[in-house]
Amino acid sequence: MVPINDENPIKITPYVTYVLIAINIVVFIYQLTLSESELQQFFQNFAVIPRQLTASFDGIEVGNAIPEPLTLITCQFLHGGFLHIGFNMLYLWIFGNNIEEELGSVKFLIFYLACGALAALTQWFFSAPSTIPSLGASGAIAGIMGAYILKFPNAQILTLLPLGFLILPLRIPAFAFLGFWFVQQAFNGVASLDPNVGVGMQQGGVAYWAHAGGFIFGIILAPILGLFARKR
Repeated sequence: MVPINDENPIKITPYVTYVLIAINIVVFIYQLTLSESELQQFFQNFAVIPRQLTASFDGIEVGNAIPEPLTLITCQFLHGGFLHIGFNMLYLWIFGNNIEEELGSVKFLIFYLACGALAALTQWFFSAPSTIPSLGASGAIAGIMGAYILKFPNAQILTLLPLGFLILPLRIPAFAFLGFWFVQQAFNGVASLDPNVGVGMQQGGVAYWAHAGGFIFGIILAPILGLFARKR
């Protein structure tokens, strides 16, 4: 998947995007050095545990290594496996640089962390009693995708379409590609509210509400931070 976009002739080096990718990779490499029990404790300390976050909001001490609300930030740099971090970093690389060019590096970092935190809060809202760790950069990246669909709706996303043994390259407008992705996340989020369906965080799966929430907050926050303000 590669966006083909000629709408923005002014380019800056997206340092923050590259640094975020590097930090995520370094943290994941560190995770690989941990034993299973050490990794679980690491997630307990730095991922969002909805029940613990709920307790902290109620003023109950949960004995975490850091104040529980800070896990809304630290969780964004943790990943559960190679596919998890691989797809997240691919999407961050594809869409992050264009949005950083529009917002500027400082505002982009604020935007990224804010979307990630709000995405994690969205997931918490729908799963407050859960003890399953919520982690990953996908909520923040969903925010970037929300900003992208606003700024570059007609940019062509070069993707691969599998047809049996054939894989065909296909160009899809960003509004169609990202719009379908959002609808899919929202639909699965609603489905996850039924414990009998077997999707979502309660089954140890995907944080669909974090994805949908991050996307919506990205659409809200990006214009506030100046997505459409930069002069060409």
